[in-house]
Amino acid sequence: MSKNISNLSGRIGLKNNLFEKISERSLKSSNADGIKEIAKEYHMGVSTIHGAESFYEFLRPSHREKKAFVCNGSACMCAGTQEPLKKKLQEKLGDDKVGEMFCLGHCYENKAFHYDGENYAGNDIDKIDQIIKGEDIAQEKFFSKSYASTSFLMDDKLSNLDQFKELLKKFIDTDKQEITKSLLDSNLTGRGGAGFPAGMKWDFCRKAPSEKKYVICNADEGDSGAFSDRYLLEDQPLKVLFGMIICGYVIGSDEGVLYIRGEYPKSIEAINGAINSLKKAGLLGENILGTKFSFDLNICIGQGAYICGEETALIASIEGRRAEVDVRPPFPVTEGLYKKPTVVNNVETLAAATGILINGADKFSAIGNKKSAGTKLVCFDSFFNNPGVYEVEMGTPMKKVLNDIGGGFKEPIKALQIGGPLGGVIPITEVEKLNLDFQEFTAAGFMLGHASIVSIPKDFPMVEYIHHLFEFSAEESCGKCFPGRLGSYRGKEMFDQAKNKTAKIPLKLLNELLVTMQKGCLCALCGAIPTPIMNILKYFGDEMKDDMVKDN
Repeated sequence: MSKNISNLSGRIGLKNNLFEKISERSLKSSNADGIKEIAKEYHMGVSTIHGAESFYEFLRPSHREKKAFVCNGSACMCAGTQEPLKKKLQEKLGDDKVGEMFCLGHCYENKAFHYDGENYAGNDIDKIDQIIKGEDIAQEKFFSKSYASTSFLMDDKLSNLDQFKELLKKFIDTDKQEITKSLLDSNLTGRGGAGFPAGMKWDFCRKAPSEKKYVICNADEGDSGAFSDRYLLEDQPLKVLFGMIICGYVIGSDEGVLYIRGEYPKSIEAINGAINSLKKAGLLGENILGTKFSFDLNICIGQGAYICGEETALIASIEGRRAEVDVRPPFPVTEGLYKKPTVVNNVETLAAATGILINGADKFSAIGNKKSAGTKLVCFDSFFNNPGVYEVEMGTPMKKVLNDIGGGFKEPIKALQIGGPLGGVIPITEVEKLNLDFQEFTAAGFMLGHASIVSIPKDFPMVEYIHHLFEFSAEESCGKCFPGRLGSYRGKEMFDQAKNKTAKIPLKLLNELLVTMQKGCLCALCGAIPTPIMNILKYFGDEMKDDMVKDN
């Protein structure tokens, strides 16, 4: 069924694609005739279109009835800023007019909320009357700095169109295998968490037989604590776009798409501006710089589904399907968007590829080790004395990362969750023993992922944190696999009862549930959520002993 939908959606392709049509119809009108028209155009059943439309949070009538949304991400929750914020917004707008959104990327200041298509945070709530009136207000920008001997992500070597043009001239006249060799020699691995060698992915797709191929930038990774995508999309858009164009050149693609989460309006604006500038300068489109190479870029705006950070769910979304995870193999490099060979890279991976081409593979590979090479963006939340996003060399001791770069903590912290909701929860005493290294984190039972950091205060109950994790997976699961769909809800039920003091948590049953999810789920959302929960049970079990019973 999904293959048929992919092929039918692919008839029109990325220009005014099916997902865009579904989104526009839903956001502008609830007229049922619109669904029928789309179904007819694409030769699909009305139920197929309705099924896709109803999957996404922002397209549901209940969402459209709200005027404002408070961030319910882990960082804002731990900071304790959201309940007072919600009450203030309800006083201004009405109790039924305020909803919730998952992480708005303002973890460095909290008090984050969304109103009328824009994000606000920090002291912005004090100007709510001005915001409601539609007045522009000055907003604080997060701090950013590189601590690397060679900056691959934060330098100014690709900050204008002249630099872009010169670099593009150089590399579209370079042998494709030489470019992939540079990426392979650099030891660049995917920065989204999976850690697959980027050069190998490009090379696999280059060799895949097909007249049509695609490049996708995954900019829908909305993990709490992470705002590195925001930084790159808004402050380094040319680095990201150059990576996409060169990837297109290498694999033989003439078209790419950036799938950007709808929660990042300023990122969408910045990328749109950069694409338009490149087109006006003749650096995108047909026969770029007088060569036979043609490449165009499109933007697809996510509509509130965290699962779209997973590459097959993201592809399904672009095609206008429900964002459900597909079984692999086949992998996207051989059968991806519209069943054509596709490279899916996240924002930081593409920017890092550009940095490698500018500075040289040898400089990147000389940092860290073969499996954890180069530099990494690390995000610090509001509990740090130096909140912001920083470029840090792989292999740097975490003690130095936290205390020298992050500046230590403003108040006592008992644990860090690193790598988003699916990342490990690490006691402070343990994290200071580690280095910034993918394999080292994994070997210790944690996950570095994209290296975003959420601080858990000393007085924050771990029972509530586990409840938050189960609640998140229950809400954001695509529902395709039984262990993920049912397991998330069963876990949430257990901790609902513990929070309400109506029943104790059966520890044996909980552990069985976590193992089942870990081994049986189709993707890393529900399959990895047991990791932080197991970490908490291991290191903070004594804290929760009054909420647990050992036998069923």
